[in-house]
Amino acid sequence: MKFHAAVLSQVGQPLQMETLELSRLANSDVLVRIEATSICHTDVEVIDGHLPVPLPVVPGHEAAGIVVKVGESVRSLNAGDSVVLSWNPHCGGCFYCQRDQPILCAQYTTHSASAFHFDGMPRLFRAGDAVHQLMYTGTFAEYAVVTEQCAVKVPAELPAELACLIGCGVMTGVGAAMNVARVQPGDIATVIGCGAVGLSAIQGARMAGAGKIIAVDRDARRLGVAGILGATHTLPADHDLQEAHAALTEGRGADHVFEAAGNNAAFCSSLELVRPGGHVVWLGKLPPQRQVALRWGSVMGEKRIIRSSYGGARPQRDFPMLAQACLEGRLQLAPYVTSRLGLQDVNEGIDRLRRGLDIRAVMLRQLSA
Repeated sequence: MKFHAAVLSQVGQPLQMETLELSRLANSDVLVRIEATSICHTDVEVIDGHLPVPLPVVPGHEAAGIVVKVGESVRSLNAGDSVVLSWNPHCGGCFYCQRDQPILCAQYTTHSASAFHFDGMPRLFRAGDAVHQLMYTGTFAEYAVVTEQCAVKVPAELPAELACLIGCGVMTGVGAAMNVARVQPGDIATVIGCGAVGLSAIQGARMAGAGKIIAVDRDARRLGVAGILGATHTLPADHDLQEAHAALTEGRGADHVFEAAGNNAAFCSSLELVRPGGHVVWLGKLPPQRQVALRWGSVMGEKRIIRSSYGGARPQRDFPMLAQACLEGRLQLAPYVTSRLGLQDVNEGIDRLRRGLDIRAVMLRQLSA
């Protein structure tokens, strides 16, 4: 089977539309026709070389689609099912999986460096040479082949352009509030950075019953969206932030602070804005070798700090719940979609994300040439 994909062959260069060939389906594989895939900052990190991945590679990991074909051993899915893709398959039996830490699964981390399928073997080829798949998915393409665990069935009524967002940014943010920090009714939650992940943390805090939700960002437009999605207060990320935040939190600070901006100032601010004994969840990221400088006094006071990559996700449990919440209006995803493009426009979407013009640009099959 042949199909088109946007392939990165050289770091820092535009993606090129290529014709790829799918060699085979293993018994546990699922072939998915991509209906919508959005552009995440992680994809841009790969393209810019900040996150090393073997080349050539098909980026993309935040996607929704329709199951076309399943392997002989697949039991949870059938052709025609609507699915959201997850980038965190896990074996279920290793040291970490047995301790309910699937994000650290030994098979996942062992094979991640090769950027092939979950079994460590390639599925995609270009003129006979293997092509890598980012994060076990590689969704900047007409089709993706994933292991069964990576394709989670969701209601067909949910539009693909919204469903695709669940697979990464929404799960990370909502899960940070509900699964990781476990925000309780009446708590004060502060979110630094109002991109897709931060907005999702705001919504997760709202869904968990937080009494006060404070959104922080440099961009007034994003603060406006934060207010629509559940923030009770908004603050600009400027030199008056700490004083203004203290006035909203009785001088103590927030019970939970979610950092979703991914810069040194935001990491530092998260520790300054949380109350003694409070909970800090770091969701943003920097290049792996970058050092972060902190004021030592900001970590005093029994503050708890955790780095979360996927919001404590259990995709088979959480994706259908998030999809249903969206259908019922409890989770609003339409404001995230600020551009709709075809696959052939992928480089335009990447440029828009770099320039801070989009919350999420979504590439739709129906708009692809």
